[in-house]
Amino acid sequence: MNSLVGTVQYGVLLVIAIAAFAFAAFALVDALRRQGAAFTAAGKRTKTFWVAILAVATAIGFVSLPPISAAGVPGLLGILSVVAAAVYVADVRPAVRQFGGRRGPRRDDRHQGPYGPW
Repeated sequence: MNSLVGTVQYGVLLVIAIAAFAFAAFALVDALRRQGAAFTAAGKRTKTFWVAILAVATAIGFVSLPPISAAGVPGLLGILSVVAAAVYVADVRPAVRQFGGRRGPRRDDRHQGPYGPW
């Protein structure tokens, strides 16, 4: 019985750690795809600042993945990495998106001809 509970707990912690890592990685990739000028135009910190914060958060999320975290490595640091990614996704990302801060063609720009949309 005790072994079953431990296995279930380990499985739940594994799912949470993978989700936290994926969330931080998503935020990092999104920040990398945005243009630097959009960050300053939105009144937010620079792109370099956010990429550095999110890179550290993603690295901590990776280190937090079991079995390393089973040895009790980052508990508070893992929470802080999720908080950093959540601040970016909830506050910075919407503000930067208003200024068209994404590299590459936008969805509404794909069908643009020389005289307008087609």
